[in-house]
Amino acid sequence: MPPSPKRDVGVTRILDIGPLTRAVNRLPGVGPARAERLAHLLARPSAAETRVFDLLSHLPTSVIDRRQLVAVADAPDKAVATLTVKIVRHDKPRRPNAPARILGEDETGTLSIVYFRGGEAWFAGAFPIGEWVRVSGLVEWWDGKPQIAHPDKVERVSGPNEPASDAFGLEPVYPMTQGLTPGVLAGLVGAALDTVPELPEWLDGPFLAREKLPPFRDALVALHRPETPHAVLPESPARRRLAYDELLASQLALAVVRDRERTQKGVARRWDEATIAALEKGLPFALTPSQRLAIAEVSADLAAPHRMIRLIQGDVGSGKTMVALFAAAMAAGDGGQSALMAPTDLVARQHFETLAAILEPVGIRVRLLTGRISDAERASALDELASGAASVAVGTHALFQSKVAFRDLALVVVDEQHRFGVHQRMALSEKGPRSDLLVMTATPIPRTLVLSQFGDMDVSRLTDKPAGRQPIETRAVALSQIDTVVERLAAAVARGEKAYWVCPLVEENAALDLEAATSRHRTLTQRLGPVVGLIHGKTPTAERERVMTAFRDGSLSVLTATTVVEVGVDVPDATIIVIEHAERFGLSQLHQLRGRVGRGDRPSHCLLLYKAPLGAIARQRLETMRATNDGFKIAEDDLKLRGEGELLGTRQSGAPTFKFADLAQHGDLLRTAADDARLVVATDRDLKGARGAALRLLLALFERRRAIERLRAG
Repeated sequence: MPPSPKRDVGVTRILDIGPLTRAVNRLPGVGPARAERLAHLLARPSAAETRVFDLLSHLPTSVIDRRQLVAVADAPDKAVATLTVKIVRHDKPRRPNAPARILGEDETGTLSIVYFRGGEAWFAGAFPIGEWVRVSGLVEWWDGKPQIAHPDKVERVSGPNEPASDAFGLEPVYPMTQGLTPGVLAGLVGAALDTVPELPEWLDGPFLAREKLPPFRDALVALHRPETPHAVLPESPARRRLAYDELLASQLALAVVRDRERTQKGVARRWDEATIAALEKGLPFALTPSQRLAIAEVSADLAAPHRMIRLIQGDVGSGKTMVALFAAAMAAGDGGQSALMAPTDLVARQHFETLAAILEPVGIRVRLLTGRISDAERASALDELASGAASVAVGTHALFQSKVAFRDLALVVVDEQHRFGVHQRMALSEKGPRSDLLVMTATPIPRTLVLSQFGDMDVSRLTDKPAGRQPIETRAVALSQIDTVVERLAAAVARGEKAYWVCPLVEENAALDLEAATSRHRTLTQRLGPVVGLIHGKTPTAERERVMTAFRDGSLSVLTATTVVEVGVDVPDATIIVIEHAERFGLSQLHQLRGRVGRGDRPSHCLLLYKAPLGAIARQRLETMRATNDGFKIAEDDLKLRGEGELLGTRQSGAPTFKFADLAQHGDLLRTAADDARLVVATDRDLKGARGAALRLLLALFERRRAIERLRAG
C-alpha cells in the first residue's frame, strides 16, 4: 500500500477519535447525577472531564459464567449457578420482615427462591405455579437444601430443555461505586462500545502479527463482551493489545519530550581533568565501581553540547551525594555554578557540610541558602552567587525564590525529586535556561518502573555500598514481646547507642488499634527518661529541626517518629531502628526506614514489631526484609505484591497511572514499547508520516498533552 500524502495532522486527525473523547454525559441515560457518580468511579477530576473512553478503560475484574445449567442436586454451595425449575408453591412470610419463599423443583430436588420484598401479586406474576423458570444467582445450602436469595437473572421458559437466552451468558464483573448498579453500568458500557469508531492502526504491522494481537476496537469489545472467562485476564490477547497501546502512548510521549529537551542547546563544559583526579585522590574513602561509572556518565553529559537530564538512582547509603559533588566540581572547573535542592532544611545542611568539607579545600566556594539562616548570611550568599564568587549553592525551596540570581547556573541537582513539584524544578532550572539537570532518588525503583516513570531521563544506578558500611541485622518480633524490646533498648541507650522508634500514626486511633507516636513517646520517656525526642508530620518545622539536631548531636538518644524520618536523615551513629506495626507498611517503605541505621561503621539492628496473626502478604514482606538488604530486589518484590500504583509513595506531578497495563504482568511489553517509541521519533520526529498520524490519535486518546504540545511547537 503506498504511503498517504504528508499533511498537517496536528489537530484534524484528532477528530477521528471524537466519539471516544466526548463527555460521558452524551451517552443515553447519563444525567448530571449519574455523570458525577461515573466521574467518582473512574477517578476523573469532574463529570465534564469524564470521557467515553474513560468508561471503556474501566475494566472488568472477573467474569460470571451463567451458561452452564445444573440440576438442583448438583448446585454448588456459595457459588453462582443457573438452574431450571418448575414452580410448585409460594410460602408467605410467617412474620413481619421475614422472607417469602418460592419453591421450585426438578427431577433431582427442590430449590428455594428467597425474596425479602415483593407482594403476593408480584410473586404470582413472576413465578406462576406450574410454570418453568430459569434462575441464576448465588447458591447457598441451608439445612441440607439449596436456596438462592434475590436471583440475579429470572426468565420464564417452556421447559427444562429450552436453550438458554443471551441473558444467561458470560457476565463481566466491574468495580462499582455507590449509586450505580451492575446492570446500569453494563448498559452504559454497552452503549459506549457501540460508539467506538474504526481507527487507523497505530501499531507496527509485523509486531501486531507476531504477537497475534487483535485490532483496537476488537480488543475493547473482547474485554467488555467476553466470549470466554479468560478473556479479561492480563495475559489475554485483548488485554495485552490495550496494555501495549497504553504503554506505547506513555513511552512515545516521553520520547517526544526527551527529544525536544535534549535538542535544546546546552553548554559543552570543559574542566581540568587533573583537578578532578586530585579531588578524588584527596577523598578519605575510595569511590565504589558504580560511583565511578555514574561520574563518568555525568562527565560525558556535561561535556556534550546538549542539556543533561539524568536520574541517579541509588539505594540508601550508596553515595549519590558524591556523584553530585563531582558534577559540581566539573561545572566549577569551567566557571559554572551548581544548585543542589534538598527537601528539608536538615537534609540541606547535611549536604552543605559534606560538600563544603571536600570542595572548599580545593578552592570551590559552597554556600547554604535555606529559610533558617540569618539575614546577614542570606545577603552574603545572594551576593556571592550573583557575582560568581560562590560556585555551589545548597538549599531548600529558598533556592528558587525570585531574589536568588546566579552568574552562570550550569547544573541543577534535585535530591528526592518526588518531593518537589514539576513547577518548582522548572523555576530553579529557569535561573539557568541552558543548565544541566541531575536528579537523585534514594527510593529503589524496579527497572520497569524506572522506564515508565523516568523514560525521558538517562539513568545511572548505584548498586554498591561504600566500604565500611555494616549490614543491618533484621528481626521480626511479635508485639506481645514489646516489654522485652524496651528493656533491650534501655540497655543499648545506657551503652551510648542511638535508636529510632517509628510508629505509623500520630494520634490514637482505636479503630485501627495502633499505638500512636505521641503515646509511644510518653511510655518510652517514662522508661528511659528525658533522652527521648518526638517528631511527626504535625510538628512545626522549627521544632522538628531542633529535635533532629539534638538527636544528631547527642543530647537525645531515642527519636520517636512517624515516617517523616523515611528519607534524608543522616545520623551515622544511630544503630537501632524499631518499626512498630511493621505489617502495616509496604516493603519499599520498610526498607527506606531501615536505611536510617547502618550508616556508620558499627553493627546495626532493625526490629520489625508486628501484631499477630499475620496475613500471607504481610508475612511475605517481613520474610523478605529479614532475607535481604538489597533495595532493588526488595523493590522488585514490592512491585509484585502491591503493583506500581503505590510503590513510589508521593508521586511526582504528572506521573502516569495505567488502566490497561500492569507492569508486573506486562514488563516485556514496556521494554518493546520503549524501543518502538525511540525508533518512531528517530525516523519520523514530527509524526507526520502515515503511522505518525495514527500515533497522534493514540497520544490524544491517552491524554499525553505534554507530548502533543511539544509536537505542535515543532
